Amino acid sequence: MSTHTPHIYFLGIGGIGMSALARYFSNRGVRISGYDKTASDLTAELQAEGMNIHFTDSPELIPADIDYVVYTPAIPADQKELLEIKRRGLTLKKRAQVLGDISRTTRCLAVAGTHGKTTTSTLLTHLLRQSEVDVTAFVGGISANYNTNYLIGNSDVMVAEADEYDRSFLQLSPQGIIITSCDPDHLDIYGSGDQVHSSFNEFLNSIAVNGCAVVKHGLPLTYNGSAGSSAYITTYGIDCGENYASNISVDNGAFCFDYTGKRISIKNLRLSVPGRHNVENAVAAITLALEFGATEQGIIKGIESFKGVHRRFEYAGRNANSVVIDDYAHHPAELRATIGAARELFPKRKLTGIFQPHLFSRTRDFENEFAQSLSLLDEVVLLDIYPARELPIPGVTSENLLSKITAGWKAKWNYSEVVAESANHKFDVLLMMGAGDIDRLVKPVAEVVTGKGGANG
Repeated sequence: MSTHTPHIYFLGIGGIGMSALARYFSNRGVRISGYDKTASDLTAELQAEGMNIHFTDSPELIPADIDYVVYTPAIPADQKELLEIKRRGLTLKKRAQVLGDISRTTRCLAVAGTHGKTTTSTLLTHLLRQSEVDVTAFVGGISANYNTNYLIGNSDVMVAEADEYDRSFLQLSPQGIIITSCDPDHLDIYGSGDQVHSSFNEFLNSIAVNGCAVVKHGLPLTYNGSAGSSAYITTYGIDCGENYASNISVDNGAFCFDYTGKRISIKNLRLSVPGRHNVENAVAAITLALEFGATEQGIIKGIESFKGVHRRFEYAGRNANSVVIDDYAHHPAELRATIGAARELFPKRKLTGIFQPHLFSRTRDFENEFAQSLSLLDEVVLLDIYPARELPIPGVTSENLLSKITAGWKAKWNYSEVVAESANHKFDVLLMMGAGDIDRLVKPVAEVVTGKGGANG
């Protein structure tokens, strides 16, 4: 008598959220197969873990015995495999639906925000782990402490990055919530900033009646509270909010601060991940962690030992003359935060940014804001817009954006010439920023700029 081993097929398995889900099911003995457009280090890891992955959009390669298909909204509607799956009448589930199903079996701590959510969810996970709360975690980046985007835990607590794209986060059933920001973004989905706020407000109000929400001070969000709700809603910030950081200083590359909270206060915390925005993220993570079992010693140890997330202000190379930093920033507010962190760490040095805009629609919707953020640099290089899921929009180009930037020196480089141009340019502090495929240039550029790659130079 044979027993059936479930078999799930992932369309877009190489995505950061999709791969974490694939790992979750694989760990539970489910067979995993999948497709992705491009091979990467992450897909190679999944293959080494026993997953069957291919990189050609070919309906013939879809296994015959799959139970259901998980897909990401990034898959185009006319993708051949997606059309074949629909033709076969197979069960299709969005990534967010599946994560939502998992969240209902746990005490889910959901971290949302148009920026800040990946670092904050990863730090929240680390603080709980350092306090011996054995959490399961789905985070939107590769944790430098654990070298993965998915952690298996044995407690009933789960940390999940809550993605606002396509209103995915409304599928979750959170016991705890952090909201770091709700700036307008993904206007191709939402249409307006007001709709973004409305969706975040709906997410805040999805919290369990006995849950806890930690919301950045000043966000235009309101908890309405159903009858009988005992949910605890609190705010955070730097020198503002009910839980806050104060006495911030920079010491040998680390940001030091005092935490004052409604539950507990801790002095002289030391965070090695740079930037005031990360001090703010730390306040949010500390505040929610304390509600779900974190200890004072776990917080102190966790903040000091937190190494951050790959591609979030990650040192790619350095020598006596030059520093190369890799960052995922792709929204004007994220660029401001990254550039601001670099200014505080390197106050007397020349800052150059190589930026790859991500999406034609985002570049169009925030062209003036991008120009203002990038003008905070001393030098700016723009690459062509990375289209991701979009077709070009007439008149929306990197050249147009470049014309609005007021930095002292600016240029437009083709992707294929970045390494050669970088070898001929004198950089002091170089920030390589964007969410497209600029990450593939980071290592070769770091090598030609510093003569070596890697965080330690």
